[in-house]
Amino acid sequence: MWLVGVGAVAVVAVLIGIAVGPASLSVSAILGAFGERWLGIEASPGLSQSQAAILWEIRFPRVVLGMLVGGGLAASGAAYQGVFRNPLADPFLLGVAAGAGLGATIGIVFDLNRSLVPLLAFVGALAGVGAAYFLGYSLRTGRSTGALLLAGVAVAAFLTATQTYLQQLNADALREVYAWILGRLTTTGWHEVRLALPYLAVGIAVLLAYRRTLDVLALGDEEATSLGVNVNQVRTIVIAAATLVTASAVAVSGLIAFVGIIVPHILRLMVGTSYRRLIPLSVLAGGAFLVLADVMARSVQQPAELPIGVITAFIGAPFFVLVLRTAGRAT
Repeated sequence: MWLVGVGAVAVVAVLIGIAVGPASLSVSAILGAFGERWLGIEASPGLSQSQAAILWEIRFPRVVLGMLVGGGLAASGAAYQGVFRNPLADPFLLGVAAGAGLGATIGIVFDLNRSLVPLLAFVGALAGVGAAYFLGYSLRTGRSTGALLLAGVAVAAFLTATQTYLQQLNADALREVYAWILGRLTTTGWHEVRLALPYLAVGIAVLLAYRRTLDVLALGDEEATSLGVNVNQVRTIVIAAATLVTASAVAVSGLIAFVGIIVPHILRLMVGTSYRRLIPLSVLAGGAFLVLADVMARSVQQPAELPIGVITAFIGAPFFVLVLRTAGRAT
């Protein structure tokens, strides 16, 4: 029932994301275009040539990218919270955001081919997590999730300092770097979707496969081990999959914060804490949330666009404080 309900919300969000913009498209015309292309049902009246180009080459790929990125960030956030048993965990732990930001900054300030910026952001995100993981598990207390989180904070601080140094050396590139850091869903057709889809699909599939095991981990390491779960192996696989998803999303959209905290917590209030439900629902709800946030970013200052990271921060910062207060009372 919840899957159908959240799926319906996602469909409505997709239709709104396609319809709203400087050149408005009616929902009936959009549905007619879908039926004509996919079902062979001729629509009357159909879209004009310019409207069809807007639909298939601008709006639809942007909405699909929003569903992929938002769903990936939300599912990763839920997975991180399950692995670390921490309600404040989000996809930008362990140096993911800092590594991606440094990689993108290198590509921008050295004026490399713009098609390389997503690749450098992806490599930087994975490198940041790899460094944090190596540092955390090389410590004497490396078996604890707390050591891994502290290692991520240290690595992120170092990478952010390096990024800031590069920006100061290349002040003329600051505007473009900050535009990327604040996040966006601008697309050049289907290129960004094709770029991120394979990695997002693999990572989300792994998270869905381990959703029941995350429920066992919630009992604690000792209890999970007594039930036959290899805790360290499961933790490594889930963190790797969540990081792959986050790195892929960041590479094509920049740094969009708070999606991985807002969506899983709202769903917990609705459907409970079981990751068997939470992970698949997060994929749909996270996508719908980001598509609607993108609609707000496009609409607030038309014809200009706000960075989508500004919209999610406006919503997420008060929500984060609320979660922090609730977690503090619980302890």
